[in-house]
Amino acid sequence: MVSLSVCVPAYNSARTLAKTLESVLGQDVDFELVILDNASTDGTGDIARAFDDRRMRVLRNDTVLPIGDNWNKAIGASTGDLVKVVCADDVLRPGALAAQLAVMVDDPTIAISSSRFEVIDEAGEVLETGLGLEGLLGRQTARALARVIVRRGPADFGPTAAAMFYRKHFDSVGGLRGDLVFPMDVDLFARVSSFGVFFGMSDILAAWRNSSFNLCSRTSTVSKLTDMYRFHHRIAGDYPDLVSRGDVLAGDTRLAKAALHRLRVRTVATVRNRPDLLV
Repeated sequence: MVSLSVCVPAYNSARTLAKTLESVLGQDVDFELVILDNASTDGTGDIARAFDDRRMRVLRNDTVLPIGDNWNKAIGASTGDLVKVVCADDVLRPGALAAQLAVMVDDPTIAISSSRFEVIDEAGEVLETGLGLEGLLGRQTARALARVIVRRGPADFGPTAAAMFYRKHFDSVGGLRGDLVFPMDVDLFARVSSFGVFFGMSDILAAWRNSSFNLCSRTSTVSKLTDMYRFHHRIAGDYPDLVSRGDVLAGDTRLAKAALHRLRVRTVATVRNRPDLLV
């Protein structure tokens, strides 16, 4: 019998945590739910503890850890064979765990699977649906997965909550490389995929919340681009069989174009606000 752990690392997530936990606890399979409160200063811990469910364990850090360390600690506290990490502002769709467990258990050669996803707003309303995994549906090699992530970026892959992987593979690769921050989840997914194949599910099993308070919105564009550049070169150096020089060049070119676009947008905005600069 393959066991499953769902890990929810949470930091000052009082606005969304209840909906996230409801979406996990509403799943119709057996699992453990590990919630790690990263020394939050709002009501995150109280909200988590208010859920009276035998499947839950609520842990708390004494001091705030960097995000990578906190996620690693949350996964490290899990006991399941399989792991799913759900950010404290994202949600699972009904039947998500059962559908993904069936895929993973039925084929032991699958090291990691992920599903398509949708985007919700701060109120939980769907903004976009049917996103992710273009060119990655069905059984795919680890090379195909890494190539898409590097060439097209993590947004084309999907949120952390859409993926499921083996704890033993997480341990084998040394966990998340937290210094990468923005792409640390897809960096992990590319590395654990080296133990088997990737399976892309056409089902929409998770929703990513587009809000003004999540990590993505609070991270500067420069930081994101820098982290992605470092990810490209580190994954290629560590796994040359998965990522080629051509993949890195394509990914770096995409980042350069994104940076140039950002610069143009900021320049136009500045000129519009300061027409005197044209004099």
